Amino acid sequence: MISAAKRIRDFYALKPGAGIIQTEFGYYCLDKWKEQGFIDDKTNLGELFGHEDTGVAGFWGLGWCEASFYPAFEEIVLEDRGEYELVQDFSGRHVLYFKGRRNGFMPEYAGHPVKDMKTWEENCKWRMNPETPERYANMERDLNHSIERAKQGCWTQQSVVGGYMYLRSLMGPEDLLYKFYDEPELIHDCMKTWLELADRVIAEHQKYLTREGLHLEELFLAEDICYKNGPLISPDMIREFLFPYYTQLINNIKSRQTNKNLLLQIDTDGFAYPVIDLYREIGMGYMSPFEVASDCDVVEVGKKYPDLLIRGGIDKRVLASGRDAIDKMIDRIMPVMKKRGGYIPTSDHGVPEEVPFEDYLYFRKKMLEFKD
Repeated sequence: MISAAKRIRDFYALKPGAGIIQTEFGYYCLDKWKEQGFIDDKTNLGELFGHEDTGVAGFWGLGWCEASFYPAFEEIVLEDRGEYELVQDFSGRHVLYFKGRRNGFMPEYAGHPVKDMKTWEENCKWRMNPETPERYANMERDLNHSIERAKQGCWTQQSVVGGYMYLRSLMGPEDLLYKFYDEPELIHDCMKTWLELADRVIAEHQKYLTREGLHLEELFLAEDICYKNGPLISPDMIREFLFPYYTQLINNIKSRQTNKNLLLQIDTDGFAYPVIDLYREIGMGYMSPFEVASDCDVVEVGKKYPDLLIRGGIDKRVLASGRDAIDKMIDRIMPVMKKRGGYIPTSDHGVPEEVPFEDYLYFRKKMLEFKD
């Protein structure tokens, strides 16, 4: 077992006092730091900031913030609006971007591909056919790296776009809320299609793992079901429209491997407290990224749920507020959470460009004090 695998397994075992894994959620600040001359395209951020191999063997192919379409929509510019351009993206959404810039900011969505059952079937459903041969053509090649890491003891994690995030990418956040009431049969058909595709692809992944005497240890759902004040749909709606499909997928995964232990991780922005107990009903044991701007506090959560694995909880606003503020945040969170175990600190989303490079570097060096 490689050292990275040992460290991540200490995390999953909630080992008190275990060394804190050094990693980050992501960055929205890199262009700014390049303009300022602190980094360039050759800079190794991992070496610069002391990041390490997290010890996870990831299995993908089922979306992140959008449905896993095959084929994807053609990305085309629909309209030139001077400083901006309206683009059809790979998920069929109409998105208003800054001209020539696609990342580092929150895009504005002007339209989504699913308006009703007809547009769902014509635009999207066929793109999620689990029997499309091309979806599997290069799977063995694509999985080779993850399989080799799993053989070295790394933690095996299957990632899937969560049901709410998937539905939102199809219909848009506002129209989706109406659809739950007005067209529940459409929602269920979308979720049935989600399940069929996820189950089929994961079954293929499990075949490769089984050949090596390995198994999946975690199902990660990118859900984003909360906002500033709590969940975007009610607990009853979550139980009706999401949980039956999640439960079936979990049961199917377990049925295909001898080790029946399967950890469920839920990733959601916003105020997550109201859904912690809800998702624990279907076996959630890991949650991320605990957005501090929405009043999430990993110390508080860690005390209330001592068996819950936690990732995130570093306030990106504090990273932009100077070194004294950074020190206070670290001193309040890190000694407690390291003693508890089961915590990986990252920014509660991508590091924004308001964070000065020198202060972020200071933050990373301070975090290295908790590595061992």
